[in-house]
Amino acid sequence: MSSVTQITLDVANFLVNEILSVPAFLIGIITAVGLAAMGRGIGTVLGGAIKATLGFLLIGAGAGLVTASLEPLGTMIAGATGAHGVVPTNEAIVGIAQDQFGGQVAWIMILGFVVSLLLARFTPMRYVFLTGHHVLFMATLLVMVLAPAGYSPWVVVIAGALLLGIVMVSLPAIAHPWTRKITGDDSIAIGHFGTAGYVLSGSVAKAVGGKGRKQSPSTEELNLPEGLRFLRDSMVATALSMALMYVVLAVLFIARAGTEEAYTAFPDGATGVGNYLMQSLTQGLQFGVAVAVILFGVRTILGELVPAFQGIAAKVVPGAIPALDAPIVFPYAQNAVLVGFISSFLGGLVGLGVLSAWLNPAFGAALILPGLVPHFFTGGAAGVYGNAVGGRRGAVCGAFANGLLITFLPAFLLGVLGAFGEENTTFGDADFGWLGLLLGWSSRGGGALGLMLIAVLGAALFGIGWVCQRRLVDGHWDPAPGRNAGGAVDSAVGGASGQERASGGDAQNEAAGGGNGRKYPKILPPEGAPVPVNRKNVSVD
Repeated sequence: MSSVTQITLDVANFLVNEILSVPAFLIGIITAVGLAAMGRGIGTVLGGAIKATLGFLLIGAGAGLVTASLEPLGTMIAGATGAHGVVPTNEAIVGIAQDQFGGQVAWIMILGFVVSLLLARFTPMRYVFLTGHHVLFMATLLVMVLAPAGYSPWVVVIAGALLLGIVMVSLPAIAHPWTRKITGDDSIAIGHFGTAGYVLSGSVAKAVGGKGRKQSPSTEELNLPEGLRFLRDSMVATALSMALMYVVLAVLFIARAGTEEAYTAFPDGATGVGNYLMQSLTQGLQFGVAVAVILFGVRTILGELVPAFQGIAAKVVPGAIPALDAPIVFPYAQNAVLVGFISSFLGGLVGLGVLSAWLNPAFGAALILPGLVPHFFTGGAAGVYGNAVGGRRGAVCGAFANGLLITFLPAFLLGVLGAFGEENTTFGDADFGWLGLLLGWSSRGGGALGLMLIAVLGAALFGIGWVCQRRLVDGHWDPAPGRNAGGAVDSAVGGASGQERASGGDAQNEAAGGGNGRKYPKILPPEGAPVPVNRKNVSVD
């Protein structure tokens, strides 16, 4: 390998591993570019970029706290149930693959991002996918599935980059009618490869949410007795719920396995039963803190990124919509996040039972243990989507369906990962599962036939995204016409109870809801935020 080629590869690896795969830096750069395009001063550009970067670092810090809080809980669940199997962890499987395919992953990620920008510029799907670590995960999956099919590295890179660019614009478009039901406008889109779970959640919620007077109320509409009003604070409700779950599982673990094994759930062990139970209680409360940190980070980044996209939309991609990570929807229905997490986790347990009793003996499917981290982030987001369309019933049933999906798909995905299927871990989110399976089945033909099938798959994904954008997004299709943004029942549809709920809103609710009786307080637009672009007036070059 020549020195020039090696330097080029090193630069590409640096861009991927140190900048593009770190969402905080990517968001900071995008914010700086947007503010500079608007003609803002150097101080404003730097300040906005730093604040946006800090916002994503806050989200990352909150995610780290969530992971640290859930790790002992996962040990307790395994100990209390005696279940053993594969735990899906995106970071783990990607780390294993990097040693073998790091260079190809880097090129797919860079070229795929370029392809996505070109598609956003010249097609109706004007979404800019900004969740850098998920782009890295998807690029890795594409290499892991395509490389064992026998294609040359550059064929893998070109095919992978085209597919990556397509899914980076198509999947946000497919989910956007449901996302817009949450946000109430086109200011943001979802840029997270759990899209299939969110669309499934919205579809299930639409079926179970009810109509007219039978509509299920929003998770955010809690009519609590005076003594329980403190539970209307989502941070308090989340912390207490998780603390209760922790303590119950801690007791079950110690009853089943004994004190010596139960104490190992915590890194530093426990000095006694009392210390063990108090550590469990503390971990549950820390989970509430972690969620609060994530929500604050989301609000911080929205305050900087949304205005910056005005400059990007004007100069680079007219009508650009930022597609962001799953926690971006958490503040819109904070109670639904906890409901979705618990419901998705229960779906994972039921799915594990189905795998154990039927799919494993009959088809050899791996036993997938419910990973608390994917169930929290994708399940929480699925709960928000379900609530927006079907209220409380929608949040519960939609997130439960998501839990089943992210249990069954990883079980079968292992079969197309070749030697990596023996690594005792796999990808955890829904889109990695279905896309990996379809790509694996398509590439099995090898040679020209395999490439033709892969091209058909890419064209189908692009076509579905285009149709969803034109027919549903631009056509302003509403998946739940009887509900306002956020999932509250429209007072005109919900009858007397809806009127009572609407009349109880405070001044902030009225300001956020535009005076239309909306109960759920939509996030107030940050100062200087642009008016959402009228997509009908955006020409396609």
